[in-house]
Amino acid sequence: MIESVAIPNPEAASAIRRIQWLTVGWMTIEVGIAVVAALRAHSVALAAFGGDSAIELLSAAVVLARFHSTSRVTEKSAGKITGWLLVALGAYITVQSLYTLIVSKSKPKPSYLGIGLLLVAALVMPWLARRKRKLGIATNSAALRADAAQSSICGYLSWIALAGLLLNAFAHASWADPIAALGLLPIIIKEAMESFQGSSCECS
Repeated sequence: MIESVAIPNPEAASAIRRIQWLTVGWMTIEVGIAVVAALRAHSVALAAFGGDSAIELLSAAVVLARFHSTSRVTEKSAGKITGWLLVALGAYITVQSLYTLIVSKSKPKPSYLGIGLLLVAALVMPWLARRKRKLGIATNSAALRADAAQSSICGYLSWIALAGLLLNAFAHASWADPIAALGLLPIIIKEAMESFQGSSCECS
């Protein structure tokens, strides 16, 4: 993992801080709504999406900190933290999804609040990713390019979770919610491996 922070010109640095503050603000809202909606609907897919959003919030905060001269945050330590958080999220998804499918008598309920959140996230996250990627390339910042990849991944996850919620809401298929959550696992595992290895996928 690259330990030196890029030193962009003042205009680029200001643009990076703005996009990261915007990300922190949106991800805070996203996590809050996802948690509330997940608890109300007993939705594993929404809980999984909220967990990944919380990790994305941490990633955005780390990048924001690295573009302040007083920061001692390193990409290596941030990558390890993110990786272990993703491992914990993957374990939760696996256990809770299987429990919901096989054991639990309380099945996920339709969540129109969750559907609305995921629709907005599916539009906002790709836009954030494109903006971060452009700034990351312009400033040669590996940290910002990695954060752009995580924003792209969050966008992909929102579509998968949305499919499960829509099936549950309109086809009355409660099993679709935990199945959608399990569908998030390959992406989350890949993201965790890249965090440990210090690489970033250049998702478009």
